[in-house]
Amino acid sequence: MVNDQAQMYTLEGFAAGVLMLITAYLVLGTTTVYTPGDVHIADMQLEQLGSDALAMMDTPDYYGDTSKLENIILGQSYSHAWFYANFTESLKRITESTDTCVNDLQYNASVYYRTDSGEVASYPLSSSIRSDLVSREPAVRVTRWVSVDADTANIPGIPAADQRDPQLLLVEVLLWRG
Repeated sequence: MVNDQAQMYTLEGFAAGVLMLITAYLVLGTTTVYTPGDVHIADMQLEQLGSDALAMMDTPDYYGDTSKLENIILGQSYSHAWFYANFTESLKRITESTDTCVNDLQYNASVYYRTDSGEVASYPLSSSIRSDLVSREPAVRVTRWVSVDADTANIPGIPAADQRDPQLLLVEVLLWRG
């Protein structure tokens, strides 16, 4: 015997099924599950951004010319503000973003060199650390080898006894979001 009551149970079951599917879709769509591989994507992007900025600073504008990074190391146009201006300008060119995105990035740059006795020494190049920022973000390390001609000028930060011709220096930038 079939009556109208069976049709009502069918419609009720169909409506309940659709309601459960919609609820499951909304719940699964609003949660984000990070797998171990996804966690480091932001760090890899930040590392590539810093590497590209250093590469742009180390590329001379004209053939036979010295690069901006080499000029900074040789002390020909050295100042903390000059490094900061060129580094942030390179970051802005790469990201094509506004100042707020680049101003959130903090860095600490150092130059490493080998002394005549064979030890590795360093001196600070520049830093953007502001006292009003407190960050718990991990830093990424970006490095660039720079070959400089030590006869052209005294390299600030390196004692005269340790300067050789040519000198291979490692520029290291610790970069993090502030």
